[in-house]
Amino acid sequence: MAHYGEDDWKPCIAEVYDFATALLFSIETQQTIGYGTRFTRSECPVAVVLMMVQSCFGIIIQALMTGLVFAKISRPKKRAQTLMFSKNALVCQRDDELCFLFRVGDMRKSHIVEAQVRAIMVSKRVTREGEVLALCQRDLHLGGGGEDETADGRVLLVWPVIVEHRITADSPLWEISSDDLKRRHFEIIVILEGIVESTGMTTQARTSYLPTEILWGHRFERLVTYQRANGQYLIDYASFNRTAAVEMSPSSAKDLASVRNKRQQQQHTGDDDDDDRSKCSDDLNDDAATGDAFAAPSDESTAI
Repeated sequence: MAHYGEDDWKPCIAEVYDFATALLFSIETQQTIGYGTRFTRSECPVAVVLMMVQSCFGIIIQALMTGLVFAKISRPKKRAQTLMFSKNALVCQRDDELCFLFRVGDMRKSHIVEAQVRAIMVSKRVTREGEVLALCQRDLHLGGGGEDETADGRVLLVWPVIVEHRITADSPLWEISSDDLKRRHFEIIVILEGIVESTGMTTQARTSYLPTEILWGHRFERLVTYQRANGQYLIDYASFNRTAAVEMSPSSAKDLASVRNKRQQQQHTGDDDDDDRSKCSDDLNDDAATGDAFAAPSDESTAI
């Protein structure tokens, strides 16, 4: 700029003579606009190197900004924070079977698509050969039943759902009683996965339950009520973690099943005895009828 206007002076960049024109040339170079009136001359190597540096630096800035924006959009952390798990897990009876229960819910109006819940029990296990597995993982099958049905862990989070695990012979909780919860050392990890409806991205929320966080002989209180005035259902999230105690045996599911089988066997034995008695009674009646039949001709012959 200091030599601008001299006769023997050749500028490094054509049509650049003040700060405004230099800024325009920088923007044209950065955005690859190229109007054609401003260009770098080959007589000035410094200007060529400076233009190359600016082009590379601009590409790096654009790549970083694109990556930051994409990373911010593709990480729905706040969406996972709106997925709720009950503070405690429960063990109660449903249809004469012990069940492990916990509650999940979604507080947003936009629902989670293809929501699926998994439960894994991590505990110590000793094999028959004496090998000690400090962190053995066993899946808990989450099946359907009761008011809130699930199938293979799939849930519809339109309203809060009680997820149920029936404690059967294949369950790792089969031999655990109320007293065992105070002595056992294990952790049940619950994982909820689904697709965010608005963004289509996969989100995941996790929680876990220790033996001290499992309540034996409790049920969740109802939090969905029907409003007759407007014909809508009202969800009271203030009752999300509330439970009610119920009378239940402290025995394990294995012991309860054994007692139930013994009662059924005794009942079947009693029914068989009743059948035998009724059969003997029928046989005696048949014998009496046969004796009367034989006695009748004898009376007739005597009368003759």
